[in-house]
Amino acid sequence: MHTRLHISFSQVLSVLLHPCLIPTYGMIFYMCMMHLRHPQLPSVYIALSIAGTFVLTGLIPILLIVLLWRRKVINSPELTEAQQRTTPYLYTAICFGFWSYFVLGTMRMPQVWFFIAIGATVALLAVTLINRWWKISAHLTAMGGLLGGICSLGLYYAVLPLWSIIGVLLLSLLVMYARLLLDAHTPLQVIAGYLLGILCTFTPNLILYHA
Repeated sequence: MHTRLHISFSQVLSVLLHPCLIPTYGMIFYMCMMHLRHPQLPSVYIALSIAGTFVLTGLIPILLIVLLWRRKVINSPELTEAQQRTTPYLYTAICFGFWSYFVLGTMRMPQVWFFIAIGATVALLAVTLINRWWKISAHLTAMGGLLGGICSLGLYYAVLPLWSIIGVLLLSLLVMYARLLLDAHTPLQVIAGYLLGILCTFTPNLILYHA
């Protein structure tokens, strides 16, 4: 029998590693990496990149979900019912589309970031479609996307961010445990979500690298 502490831990972890927050964590990782490589990188650029990512992929989608909940379009802001995820996910995908333009058109980041952002958008659209028939895990899709994004950056800069990869893998296992403990998904749903996230964010950059 699962203790209340385990359930509370799983709930907190599901919030801290919510899919809408993962792009911001990824951007923070990238900016830390760039600051180490280029200490002269303006702090304003770093702050704007992180803030813009948070607003477009985190704040606006979360506020839209809360608004839909307040208007009783959805029963819960946790989107526990698969059939009620379509509208919030589509709105979020639109926000991710604007984020894709933001990283390339506004912040002039390397093309690798554009493919990461587009890949995340495609993954979200795929989750939206799949959820009409099967409740694939958005949490694990986001974690897989984070891993794929870090591997893409490592490929682009010809480095092996080994400890970052290990850290994301360990966090992913914790998120898998949390989602299963909360009975939000089946093992197959979390594994499928994870593989989908990796596929959508890493494959385009892998193709680009070998083109």
